[in-house]
Amino acid sequence: MDIRPKDLRRFPRVKFQNPLHYQVRGSPESSSTISENISLNGISFINDKYIPSLSSIMLEISLLSRVLHPIGRVVWSAPFSHSERFKAGVEFFEFDQQEKEFLSEFITMKLRQI
Repeated sequence: MDIRPKDLRRFPRVKFQNPLHYQVRGSPESSSTISENISLNGISFINDKYIPSLSSIMLEISLLSRVLHPIGRVVWSAPFSHSERFKAGVEFFEFDQQEKEFLSEFITMKLRQI
């Protein structure tokens, strides 16, 4: 009997450890980190700073030969175990259609490699 919770995600995630720059809307400073995974709907990353849920965040995601610029909303942020860092999940809500298609092709390519 399988008692694992069902994965309710609408879009598959792929491991994605690449440079990520972001700026929380309303804040004058930008920050850099490394992403953890990505889907067509969002991205997660570990960060030195806590970002409150529902914060709007402008992203610069390095992906192969391009830099994508979606705008997202932090849907969750939690302490990362055994460290002073935080893990955050961001849902994209504004995304240039061509950039989104590029991301979709990248995810499809990664899923075929698995």
